[in-house]
Amino acid sequence: MKRPVCIFLLFFVLVALELQAQKLKAGPQVLTIHSVADDTEQPYALYLPADFQEDKDYPLVMMLHGAGSNHRLALRRVFGKSNAEGETDVEASRYFPQWDNVDYIVAAPFARGTAGYQGIVEQDVYAVLEDVKERFRIDEDRIYLTGLSMGGGGTLWLGLTRPDIWAAIAPVCPAPPAGATDLVGNALNLPVHFFHGDADPVVPISGTRAMVEDMQAKGILVFSEEYEGVKHDSWVNAYAGGRIFDWFSRYKRDPFPEKVAFRTRSLTHHQAYWVELNQLVPGSLASIEASILSGQKISVTTDSVLEFTLHLQDHPAVQTEQQLDISIDGKSLRLLPGSQLSFYRDGNTWRVGSLVQAGGLIKRPGQSGPVFAGFSDRHVYVYGTADNPSSEELVRRRQQAYEAANWSAYRGEFLGRIMFFPRILADKEVRPSDLASSNLVLFGVKETNSIIRQMEKSVPMHLDPEDQDHGLLYIYPHNGQYVVVNSGLPWWGGSRAPGFNFVGEVHQKLGTFKDFRLYKGHVDEVLAEGYFDTRWQLADTDSELLINSGVITVK
Repeated sequence: MKRPVCIFLLFFVLVALELQAQKLKAGPQVLTIHSVADDTEQPYALYLPADFQEDKDYPLVMMLHGAGSNHRLALRRVFGKSNAEGETDVEASRYFPQWDNVDYIVAAPFARGTAGYQGIVEQDVYAVLEDVKERFRIDEDRIYLTGLSMGGGGTLWLGLTRPDIWAAIAPVCPAPPAGATDLVGNALNLPVHFFHGDADPVVPISGTRAMVEDMQAKGILVFSEEYEGVKHDSWVNAYAGGRIFDWFSRYKRDPFPEKVAFRTRSLTHHQAYWVELNQLVPGSLASIEASILSGQKISVTTDSVLEFTLHLQDHPAVQTEQQLDISIDGKSLRLLPGSQLSFYRDGNTWRVGSLVQAGGLIKRPGQSGPVFAGFSDRHVYVYGTADNPSSEELVRRRQQAYEAANWSAYRGEFLGRIMFFPRILADKEVRPSDLASSNLVLFGVKETNSIIRQMEKSVPMHLDPEDQDHGLLYIYPHNGQYVVVNSGLPWWGGSRAPGFNFVGEVHQKLGTFKDFRLYKGHVDEVLAEGYFDTRWQLADTDSELLINSGVITVK
């Protein structure tokens, strides 16, 4: 009896070793990541060079697709492969054609379909980047980013909010999200190459020309190709023959530039190279410029920054074990060797230290709002049952939560569906694990939603439960997560959000909200809105406006 058992075990071991030894094939293929946002597997297209070697460091190109497209088409496009004559995108998505080999790894995220490149989708792109880096040896100083149309706008957004990741970026006929053009100065150490057709009827070339001019004025290394008579399909020219790889090959990232310029409106994006912003004036477009003048002298100028940190321990031009002379907005500080390099504003001066590190309820990275932050990570939609509603009312409440959570509503053949599937729960179904792992989008008031009731003393305001004419929306931190409370009328409806919109009507205004809004009739009829201060408190003027509405109780 022992001999058959031994043979079986030997066979099992050999099969296991064979499976372990299996390698990904060279060329184009599709892999997946696991999304913590909604516990789904999300695909991305991947290219491996023909002579791929496991022990070699490779450059990486991240390619972002446009609206109505997908990861498979994006991988074709960046290699200069358009559809065959008369072929639809649906047909072209079914196969990968032959193309010339390049000594790059290329990854193209599915990115939920047509949803822009902010919030959950932005998280997906970085998850793909990390997955590729875990699977293969990637040269951290040769990671490049490109994309077309919506993906060109995503290239600008991801490139300008995290310029320290990329060696160079190449936006093609870019449709940038709101606020991206305010950040062009962040490309101080990032080569940029624009491509655009001068007859583009979808994304006018005027926007690209304005960004190029602004970058040139700021001393940024920027290139621009305009194609006479070409409409929106300028990617055909931009990616012809895989030429984009030749341009990328000229550049390597400098992880330790001597000067850093960085602007941001949110602590969601708070670091570039060796400069980290820890606290901002809420709602402002904050900026910082930091320069190493000599080995031990550093100059910093700020606007609307309340606290920052310099990470200089690995900078080759600075000896942190020696004395440092730092000038901040004209205030001179002499720091002894080994001193903390965090600084906070105290009135009109700067001091060494960190208020954020001291703890307490304070706006900090990951806990700073605004409303969209609550929807930019894992979140659950929760409707109330605490007041034992009638069956008809229960259906209405459940339907409201479903409408808010239905990112995947069908939008027609071109835009299709956004493949994001958050959960919808009744308040009594929320588990401790949900409270610990998820932001909560809470509908109702404390009288109808037991989760709001549990947080009654910690959240800042409540809508009168008898009111039928108003809506209240706000975000607030709670136990390391966010709660977004929507009481009364829903946050959607009214006019269309400005700019390029790649999400449905219910969600397209989320990026326009501040920390709170009180409205009457519908969401556009604003009675009060604003930001909580750095301690998550209401300003006196905002508190007075809310109280005087007659429908809000302020804590």
